[in-house]
Amino acid sequence: MLLPGPLPWGRLCRWSSPFLRFLALTVVTFGVLAPLACQQLLHSYFYMRRWYLSPMSQDFLRQNQEDGLSALRYFERLPAPNSSEQLASGVSRPWLLITIITVKRRPEFHYVLQVASRFHLLLQECGPPCRHHQLLLCNVEADPSRHWDAKQLAGFFAVVNRYGSGEKLELSLNQFEKEKQDYVYCLEKSLQAYDPEYVLLVEDDAVPEEEIFSVLHHLLQVRFTKPHLRNALYVKLYHPERLQHYINPEPMRILEWLGIGMFWGSLLGFVYAWVSSRSSLTWPIVLFFALYSMLLVELVGRHYLLELRRLAPPLYNIVPVTECCTPAMLFSAPSARRTLGYLKELRCRPGFAKDIALYSLLRAKGEQAFVVEPNLVRHVGMFSSVRTNDNPKLL
Repeated sequence: MLLPGPLPWGRLCRWSSPFLRFLALTVVTFGVLAPLACQQLLHSYFYMRRWYLSPMSQDFLRQNQEDGLSALRYFERLPAPNSSEQLASGVSRPWLLITIITVKRRPEFHYVLQVASRFHLLLQECGPPCRHHQLLLCNVEADPSRHWDAKQLAGFFAVVNRYGSGEKLELSLNQFEKEKQDYVYCLEKSLQAYDPEYVLLVEDDAVPEEEIFSVLHHLLQVRFTKPHLRNALYVKLYHPERLQHYINPEPMRILEWLGIGMFWGSLLGFVYAWVSSRSSLTWPIVLFFALYSMLLVELVGRHYLLELRRLAPPLYNIVPVTECCTPAMLFSAPSARRTLGYLKELRCRPGFAKDIALYSLLRAKGEQAFVVEPNLVRHVGMFSSVRTNDNPKLL
């Protein structure tokens, strides 16, 4: 009995099998696996916003409120330092002064207590490497006596009040200009009162990450010894996760994205050639896996790739700064003085807040600034002190 010959489309099927395999891999990855795995990842394109955003936002608010109560209990249990201890802590010039700018906010969240308790705990755990670090609370509430959390912290840290001792709030100021002037006041007071080598200016809803001091020590003592970094106007320690994608108005990340494609395209191409017993690796295979890996990391979320850098301080990235935002800003003493001079020349308004004003100075004054990736603080304040929002969402 004669066997039938091969079907006429057999050779075509074998010839196009890599194409079919790549098509199947693409469909399964981006149509099934990634959407299932990433549907609850807040900063992924696969995030199911309609399903998860509202409940996740409510859970975040509840957890934030619990964290505020925990911070309150932390200071209730903490013995206040006696006068001799407070005096000793302020004898030497601090290497790093951490200035927390605070204003009265939603009382149930105790934002400033969360930030202060976290810094205090991390300083205790840091030990001798942080013995030349100091905390300062800068209260910019128009009536300081109304800011109960700041009054409670006065028993543990040095506090400066902008208002209430002769200086009155100028009612004609718009909220954005007031915020800028408060920022200038706190930075200036930090330099005048302590003359530190570095000032970390932190807003009262920016909770530090556990590794903040080890990373800062590495950056300032190793990486920032280079002239172009040492002379930076400022260094941002936070950039919103939603703005950390590769496809955005900040083109400096494109080279990083291409580098990921080149590395993983070559690696996955070699793996495919080995598994499929191919004698050689061709450029179409490398190109496919390069595009595949670039698309995957973008859709899953660059933020999650950056989190791998937390493994060690040398892995943290330093890149040119972007426009938004100012929850945590690091200044050297010389750069802080330059910043004060620049900001006093500007007037903020709606659409031109202090973060945009600071960014505008870079080109106008020929300065440089950088941002550290991943973030070294978590922005927990869903209720802004500038903009009214009674129903905040995580995105």
